[in-house]
Amino acid sequence: MTHEDTSETLQAVVDRVTSYQDGATEGTVADELRRGLTEADLTLSDADIARLADAIEDAHGRVFAEDVLSDSR
Repeated sequence: MTHEDTSETLQAVVDRVTSYQDGATEGTVADELRRGLTEADLTLSDADIARLADAIEDAHGRVFAEDVLSDSR
């Protein structure tokens, strides 16, 4: 999978989780991210999953995975 394919797939997972995170219990977002990543055959560190989950929980709109992850590196 190319970097572009990986980025697009990761963004699709984040978009899917973001679309139904409103009202989710704590931990649900991270669990759903892990599930989506597994289904997409992608791997992220626990720290990166936590960053994405925090961004999704705090956002009131679309979360851009590459922006969140690049801010942490």
